[in-house]
Amino acid sequence: MKKLEVNGCIGCGMCIGADPEHFEFDSDGLSTVKSEENLDSEALQGAIAGCPVNAISITEDTEEN
Repeated sequence: MKKLEVNGCIGCGMCIGADPEHFEFDSDGLSTVKSEENLDSEALQGAIAGCPVNAISITEDTEEN
């Protein structure tokens, strides 16, 4: 199962502007994942590509339940 992650965010808000479906600000003003649905969307791919610090990634969740 794929997992959307944000690590090392600087709070510029680019991802939220590009893709408010998947991102929102947390209480510290940094981006956090809002939804992990529709991970193939063009808006999400644009947010990932446009992040100035490469803080957004989609990984394989290998945790067993």
